[in-house]
Amino acid sequence: MQKIATVQAQIGRFESLKSKFDDLAILAELADEEDDEHAIAECMEQIDALDAAIGRIELANLLSGPYDAANAIMAIHPGAGGTESQDWAEMLMRMYSRWAERNGYRVETVDVLPGEEAGIKSATLIMSGQNAFGYLKGERGVHRLVRISPFDASARRHTSFASVDVIPEMGEEEIEIDPADLKIDTYRSGGAGGQHVNKTDSAVRITHLLTGIVVQCQNERSQHSNKETAMRILRGRLASLALEQQEKELAAIRGEQHEIAWGSQIRSYVFQPYTMVKDHRTNMETGDVNSVMDGEIDEFIEGQLRLVAQSVNRGVC
Repeated sequence: MQKIATVQAQIGRFESLKSKFDDLAILAELADEEDDEHAIAECMEQIDALDAAIGRIELANLLSGPYDAANAIMAIHPGAGGTESQDWAEMLMRMYSRWAERNGYRVETVDVLPGEEAGIKSATLIMSGQNAFGYLKGERGVHRLVRISPFDASARRHTSFASVDVIPEMGEEEIEIDPADLKIDTYRSGGAGGQHVNKTDSAVRITHLLTGIVVQCQNERSQHSNKETAMRILRGRLASLALEQQEKELAAIRGEQHEIAWGSQIRSYVFQPYTMVKDHRTNMETGDVNSVMDGEIDEFIEGQLRLVAQSVNRGVC
């Protein structure tokens, strides 16, 4: 069903584009016949809008992976460095949440473990909407922050790291899991305390015995809801594992020697002594750190998608 919806969406985009092109052709002809400067200016505006629409369709066509149309499940973990790294992890969580909101995706926070002083020790988000995984899959890796730490009384410059993992959300009909392959534990959910602290063992941890994959969820109020969410994450992890294995096999066939694991450093965010965000894969960079941290990362996402498409084309040839 998801593939059918993807094809239907593509057809709809092309039909809309053709309709706009036909309208523009008529407007341009009338503007030329009447030598109407206002109409000519309107034509130029519509040409720019049409060019942008073509660019969006071209970008969407780069999303050809088997799970690209799926929702995205994102996990964020701070590296070593205590409060500074935990604060950085929370900054990334906000950045991706803002990006999702800007692009019309629904954001669901399914698991967050707060840090003792600030930031987070871990977070799991689900971005729901067409092609969420396709756009976000290139964000997997280690993100590096350089800034003067607000938690350092000596105001020294610190380098912190946080890892981001992105997997597709899969339906029950797409990934079948044998209940006999699962170990399910319940425990009391943690958190910062207060009136909503759970007094029952509602948090759920699921271990997939065949692969050793462990997922957990504690943000929902009921054990049943937490179990359902944990199963959603587990299906995504299993699908991602199968995809990684397929990519390794293809890389071996092509004779590629580069590391294809997700845990490599992909981007640096420098706040001091200068401001710069640089992607180490595409070499794309910007000095507008504040906009990036507010979710304006489309340029980096598109750059990585185009780089991957070029690499695939070279491999095929």
